[in-house]
Amino acid sequence: MVETNGAELTEHEAELYDRQIRLWGLDSQKRLRGARILIAGLNGLAAEIVKNIVLTGVKSVTLLDDASVTEADFCSQFLAPQSSVGSNRAEASLDRAQHLNPMVELKADPGSLASKPDEFFHDFDVVCVIGAPTAEQLRVDGACRAANVKFFTADLWGMFGFSFADLQEHEFAEDISKHKVISKPGERTKSEIVTTTVKRTLQYPPYQALVDFDYREATFLRKLKRTGPALPLLRVLQAFRDEEKRDPDYRRRSEDYTKLLQLRDTLAPELVPDDAFVHVFAQISPAAAIVGGAVAHEIIKVVSQKEAPHRNVFLFDPERCCGFVELVGATE
Repeated sequence: MVETNGAELTEHEAELYDRQIRLWGLDSQKRLRGARILIAGLNGLAAEIVKNIVLTGVKSVTLLDDASVTEADFCSQFLAPQSSVGSNRAEASLDRAQHLNPMVELKADPGSLASKPDEFFHDFDVVCVIGAPTAEQLRVDGACRAANVKFFTADLWGMFGFSFADLQEHEFAEDISKHKVISKPGERTKSEIVTTTVKRTLQYPPYQALVDFDYREATFLRKLKRTGPALPLLRVLQAFRDEEKRDPDYRRRSEDYTKLLQLRDTLAPELVPDDAFVHVFAQISPAAAIVGGAVAHEIIKVVSQKEAPHRNVFLFDPERCCGFVELVGATE
C-alpha cells in the first residue's frame, strides 16, 4: 500500500470526518490531515476550491492574493463579503473560510505571486495557482518540480474553465473490482464482486507541455468535432492575459471582444468561432462551482493517494455544458 504521512486523528476529528473515512478509508484521511495547501489567486473559482478543500480536513490552507475585492467578485466569490470592497481579497476571504472548518489552519498572505521566491513553494504539499500569466505558471511549476510538490493551475473566464495538473511521479492506490465465479460445476452460474487494491504509479509532464502543445496537428484537429475548440480557446484567453496584464472586462466589452478576435485570427484561425468569446467576461457562479469542484476533487485524490487522478487537463465547455479530460504531453 501507499505509505501514510504519520498524521494521527483525534477522537473529535474521527467523529467529524466519519463519513469521509467510510468513503476513502482512515489512511487516506490521515494523509489529508497532514497536507499543507497553497491557493494563489482568490477569485470565485478559488473560493469553490478553498471551500471543498477546507471541508475535507487538511492540515493547513494558505490564501495568497495581492488583489483587492471589487464588485466583479460578487458574481462568484462568496468568501469575501460585499462590505469588503477595496480590501485585500485573501484577507477578506479568511473569516468565512475559517468558519467552514475551525479545525483547519488558515492563513491569508496579501503578497503577490510574483514576489515569492522559488523556495516559498517548497513548504507546501500542493500548490494551486489561479489567474496567473503564463510566465508565472511556468516558474511556479518549475519550483514545485524541484521539491516534488504537486502543482495545479486553473482558470475560469465567464463560463469557460480549465485546470492542468503536474504531479510529476505520482503513486496511488486504486480499487479494482472483478466478478469471480463461486458456483460449483453443474450448478447454475453464480458470481460475486471481489475488490482488490492495486498500487500504481503515473508520470506527469510539466506545464510547458501544455504551452507547447500543437492543437493544429492533424490528429488533434480530428478531435475538435467531438470535443469543441476548448484548447485553442484557452490559448487565446491566456494570450490576452499575457498581453493586457488582465482578463477580458465586461466594462470594456467591445474593445476586448475585438482584441480577442484579433488574437484568435493570429493563434487559432478558423478553429474558434466568434461566439465562443461571448461568455468569457466575469466569472459565473455555476461554472465556478463545477470547475472548482473538479479541481478540488483532484487535489483530494492526489493528497489522499486514493484512486486514479485525471491525466492531465480538465476543460469545461459552456456550449455543451459538460467537462472532459485531455491528455497532453504524456502517454497512457
